[in-house]
Amino acid sequence: MIRIAIVEDDPVMQGVLADAIGACDDMLLTRTADNFATGSEMIEAGGYDVLLCDLGLPDGNGADLIREEVLTGRDTDILVVTIFANQSKVLDAVRAGARGYLLKDERIEDCIEAIRNIRSGGSPISPMIARQLLGEIKPSSAKPELPMASPLSEREYEVLNLLARGFSNAECADILSVSAHTVGTHVKNIYRKLEVNSRAEALFEASSQGLLARE
Repeated sequence: MIRIAIVEDDPVMQGVLADAIGACDDMLLTRTADNFATGSEMIEAGGYDVLLCDLGLPDGNGADLIREEVLTGRDTDILVVTIFANQSKVLDAVRAGARGYLLKDERIEDCIEAIRNIRSGGSPISPMIARQLLGEIKPSSAKPELPMASPLSEREYEVLNLLARGFSNAECADILSVSAHTVGTHVKNIYRKLEVNSRAEALFEASSQGLLARE
């Protein structure tokens, strides 16, 4: 059973999420908050596995609540559900500790599936957000050159840039003619070296460090 808490100031949206979660046999809504102050109290109390968090709250920034959750040391999966699609908001939330980022115009079914996805180790991102971020990266057929200051090995750098272009672990393995297990090991090493916990966060951090190949 996936225990879920919601921070959402829009009563209609909160109700839609609550109803959808309540209809699922594998999910349980444990707590809700409609502002920053109540959300902070909720985080202090704990008792959930997934935190759905809006960013635009009437008395504060949802990204600060995400930081509060991360500071508890719990292994909570944090999924942002918001109207904000600009890159600065996305980066702030992911750097704060969010493992997924959805826009409120997504279908509620997609949000429910994203909860399952994030709990199983995924990093769900709305297609519009993914396209916006990947649009900053120009795909290149040439083998990327390893930046001088890169903490990554040459192979890890190759894997990182394939992931940034949207390839799955299995597709990376086919392209590089190695096993999926080997790619998985490289991905873990990338996370460790970049000090991140998800693919989305690795992409943002690599972009900020100039580790993604450009033409």
